[in-house]
Amino acid sequence: MWSVGVALLALSQPNVFIWLGGDSIPWGLGFIMLGMGITLGRNDYIKVLKSPKTIILGVSMQFLIMPAWSAFLAWSFQLPPDLAVGLILVACCPGGTASNVVVFLARARVALSIALTMCSTIIAVLLTPWLTYFYAGHYLPIEPWSLLKSILLIVLIPLFIGTCLNHFFPETSRKVASVSPIFSVLFILLIVGFILATKRDAIMDHGGTLLFATGLLHIGGFTLGYFIARFLKRDPQECQTISVEVGMQNSGLGAALATKHFPGLVLAPASCAMSAILHCIIGSLLAARWAYTNRRALHKEKKPQFS
Repeated sequence: MWSVGVALLALSQPNVFIWLGGDSIPWGLGFIMLGMGITLGRNDYIKVLKSPKTIILGVSMQFLIMPAWSAFLAWSFQLPPDLAVGLILVACCPGGTASNVVVFLARARVALSIALTMCSTIIAVLLTPWLTYFYAGHYLPIEPWSLLKSILLIVLIPLFIGTCLNHFFPETSRKVASVSPIFSVLFILLIVGFILATKRDAIMDHGGTLLFATGLLHIGGFTLGYFIARFLKRDPQECQTISVEVGMQNSGLGAALATKHFPGLVLAPASCAMSAILHCIIGSLLAARWAYTNRRALHKEKKPQFS
């Protein structure tokens, strides 16, 4: 609801968000990653090492399905180059922290979701630049090393600092972690609003194509993630968790990279902002459905059997 409200406000009253400025986007995302790192301790990393198969499956599916699917959509619908690059870029980004919330609402595997987000975020330092270069390099020259440097500064370093703060100052970190999600949501909403406001004219001209392509990207991600996991005989809640992790990306990171490295492509950051709105809407609808089915399954298990 907040994402949709911010989008409508940004497109109708762009002056409300233009004051933010593009330079504040990396700082905001760095703060979000710092907040994520504060919630992670040594035990979180140890848990990942103890159950690597599901983690490897989920992360592999995310970086195999979404980039290839976005490139297929860009090719099959002959999308404009700036929209195609933005779509591919956001598809190559890791999972976002919003996916953890959606998995929680769906009553699926929250611990698995957090582990998948953590691992995909770390691995994205290497994979996001090179996957973007591989799938979008024919649209325009892309410097993967420059993208890698930005991801190091925005993602890995704040994440590392946050984890260290958690280790050395656990009590303070626990207090900060209790309020950091609120500020993370605020920063994401401001980033989405700023991008939609600054790209308003282009979005109004290409709104249908932008909405169609971004919607298909995430619908395909959620669907393929779920049914491939089912095909591999994972249990229903694991399938739901993997589906959410595959279908939801760190759109804020995509927007920051698009704004900094592709300033001449108007629709590239706009597609990332649209992605942030649509994956929250689709994820919320799926969470409502899965929460209902998971509650029924749990009630059925607890119901006493009489002979």
